[in-house]
Amino acid sequence: MKTKKLLKLEWDAIAGIVAAVAAIVLHLLHVVDEHIVLPIMLALMALLFINFMRHARSNELTAEQVDRTAHAVNRMQAALKHPDVILVGPLHLRATNERFIRHMSGDTIWFNVCLSMYKPQPLFDALLRPALDNPQVTTIQFVLDESQQPLWREVIQPRIAQYPGGAKVLEPRWHRLSRTVSYILAHSQLSGGTEALLSFWGEPFMAQTTGQDVPRFIFHVQRNAEILPHLLELEQRYVRSHSE
Repeated sequence: MKTKKLLKLEWDAIAGIVAAVAAIVLHLLHVVDEHIVLPIMLALMALLFINFMRHARSNELTAEQVDRTAHAVNRMQAALKHPDVILVGPLHLRATNERFIRHMSGDTIWFNVCLSMYKPQPLFDALLRPALDNPQVTTIQFVLDESQQPLWREVIQPRIAQYPGGAKVLEPRWHRLSRTVSYILAHSQLSGGTEALLSFWGEPFMAQTTGQDVPRFIFHVQRNAEILPHLLELEQRYVRSHSE
């Protein structure tokens, strides 16, 4: 380690400074006159200038290398494609749902969700009420299976009416829906595009506890994902069938 440190020292600069100091001391002792000291000082200045120029060039080369590295990193980052869909497991399920609802805005679609999830007050407060309290959400449109009408009328609708944000909840569109796909679709303020929380009925995506179907795994569909137009088409298909 000591040898490496010694090799890193600027010995040429040190030698020039020592020579200059020695010349000044000898001149003060009247051993040598100024005619000898002056060439030594000029030589020292030239030596220091050469040393400076060498380091300046080295710094330029380092800067060029750093710049090339930065461009290479930028190209690699641009080439990396972000995943269209992220699988969210039980440990992060609630946090992802809360973050999604907190940052969504505009008109939202809640397609084929299981209303029994919102029946317990704690789950209602965690999963649905944030959408009611979110001032950026304009409307909440449920598209539900007809079998959930009693639960809606007896429990969910009266509970929603208790909150000021309940006015943004539209009358659900009732259809005969197969228990396959379930999703919440909305514009995200974070990404600036449409995103969705997608789930599927049945194992392993949903777990049934005390008669309730509770999501175990969901897919966070990112903006510009290829599946988003299909989700929109799925909802619009039922809207058209209802109007006909």
